[in-house]
Amino acid sequence: MNQQMNTTLNQQIKTGPIMAALLVAGFVGLFSETALNIALGQLSQIFQVNPTTIQWLATGYFLTLGILVPVTGILMQKFTTRQMFMTSVSLSIIGTIIAATAPSFSLLLVARIIQAAGLAIALPLTQNVIFTIFPPNKRGGAMGIMGLVMLAGPALGPTLAGLILDTLSWHWIFWFTIPFLLFSFLFGLVYLPNVNEIRKVSIDVISVILSTIGFGGIVYGVSVGGEHGWTNTTVLTSIIIGAAALIIFAIRQTKMETPMLNLKAFNYPLFVLGVIMSFITFFNMLSMLVILPMYMQMALLIAAFTTGLMLLPGSLLNCILAPTIGHLFDKYGPKAVITPGTILVAIGYGLYSQFGTDTALWMIVVTHIVMMLGIGAVLASVQTNTLNSLPKRYYPDGIALTQTVQQVAGAVGIAVMVSILSAKETGYLAANPNEHAQAAASGSSFVFTISLILAVVNVVLSLFIKSPSPSPSSSTIKVKTKSAMKTTESINRV
Repeated sequence: MNQQMNTTLNQQIKTGPIMAALLVAGFVGLFSETALNIALGQLSQIFQVNPTTIQWLATGYFLTLGILVPVTGILMQKFTTRQMFMTSVSLSIIGTIIAATAPSFSLLLVARIIQAAGLAIALPLTQNVIFTIFPPNKRGGAMGIMGLVMLAGPALGPTLAGLILDTLSWHWIFWFTIPFLLFSFLFGLVYLPNVNEIRKVSIDVISVILSTIGFGGIVYGVSVGGEHGWTNTTVLTSIIIGAAALIIFAIRQTKMETPMLNLKAFNYPLFVLGVIMSFITFFNMLSMLVILPMYMQMALLIAAFTTGLMLLPGSLLNCILAPTIGHLFDKYGPKAVITPGTILVAIGYGLYSQFGTDTALWMIVVTHIVMMLGIGAVLASVQTNTLNSLPKRYYPDGIALTQTVQQVAGAVGIAVMVSILSAKETGYLAANPNEHAQAAASGSSFVFTISLILAVVNVVLSLFIKSPSPSPSSSTIKVKTKSAMKTTESINRV
């Protein structure tokens, strides 16, 4: 009977179509995360709102992710894989259609929040499915492909959106993604099995409220900090309330029998190390994707679409090599991939920090290629090793924790680095009026120097990375499996 069940399960799980359904949905969500950024100036004029208000189309997306990703951890234990996936893609489709037809700013903002809700489910769900349907020795390759999507979506967003804006209206940034979402929905409907373990868990409303206030308060505070100043009462109050709510949330989780987020994952040193490295990587990467185009347009006076084209080679090369990097991880272990990757990232930031108003364009392209290769080697590999360090029962919690950290790191990184850039520019212009290009170059150089310091910290941390030891439970399972096979053979002989 067990043999028949295993055969049926293996027939159900077709990893290729499953990965296609999950990764296409993730790509669209991550593409949408950055694609609209290039149209914000145009949308500000169309809807007649100021730049501060229009920025909420980007900030609101991050804020929603920061709030909902922690909740997804417990939802994955309460609902089936198919229910979660269909809900995710349905939200993405609904949000995208509303956005494409939105007649006002407020409705477009609501649509962005619905889109982000779909992505908040899709990202943790994809990782959980990968770690369920692939054995440990093949997860690196699978996560490498996911890393391709995580980098390609945000990186290609501005370039493709710029091309769409040059030929069509902004509405087509959304209409463009509908066929991909329908493809994902149909493939998931046909091929995606229920692979997660359903548990009788209840959603603790108080934990959800504390999580929402905590992550939402911090992300909101740092998002408006650059605009209002870090000493502003609203900014400080938001961050303090958010931090206090997170502390209370963490204490509550440790005292609950079935917590919303099982913080016992932090008892595993390799998990903690991976979370710190992920935070630094996303802090640096997402802020770089904002600061670098600003430097190119403000200091070198390059057009937006040209900027996107110059950054395209690094992104495409990274996409091509992502599966190879995953296979190298599986074959040679984490340190052989992650440490060289962190060194490449540090070299990239070292070069960025030397850029000025007369930097050759080919140098920017080459440096970006070096940077993206390094990020590609670090991103998926760190995530894979971080989750490999946990027992299977902690996967949903570990995924929710790492995804939350990554989204918060991105929002904080962008807000902090843009604020530092602005302050440095203002200080330079006070002493050197009318030298706007040089001011932008000076501010960008300072920001990249800070990123270089953080990148060097990651190089040092990578030296402590190692492959997790097989858990006792895994060994027990293997022994039981071998015993069961021997018993089956004996029965067959009889």
